[in-house]
Amino acid sequence: QAQLVESGGGLVQPGGSLELSCAVSGRTFSRYAMGWLRLAPGKERESVAAISWDAISTYYLPSVKGRFTISRDNAKNTVYLQMNSLKPEDTAIYYCAITPYFSFALEGSWNYWGQGTQVTVSS
Repeated sequence: QAQLVESGGGLVQPGGSLELSCAVSGRTFSRYAMGWLRLAPGKERESVAAISWDAISTYYLPSVKGRFTISRDNAKNTVYLQMNSLKPEDTAIYYCAITPYFSFALEGSWNYWGQGTQVTVSS
C-alpha cells in the first residue's frame, strides 16, 4: 500500500501564492503518474493537475492553467504544486494522488490519494 502525505496548505489572500508538496512512501507502482485533485463544498471532485512519471507530459485544469505549475522529484518521491495568483474559487481541500497511467490521470481516475490539505483563499 502507498501512503501519500500532503503539506503546504493554508490561508492566503487573493493574488497570493502557495506551494503544496506531497511525499509518497510504501509500496507503489514501479512507475506512476502523479497529480493533484481538489474538492470544494457543493462541487464535484476535479483533477487540478497531473504529471507523467518522466515529467514529459502534464495536464492542467483550464481554470488553473497559467497560474499553477506541477513538478516532481522522483529521487524524493515527491510531487509539488506551485499555485500563483490564487482566487477565492480555488478554495478547496487539495489531495495528492497517483495512478499507473498518465491517460488515467487525464480521465480523473486515481488509485491512491492522501488525506488532503486545506487551501483557503480569502480577503
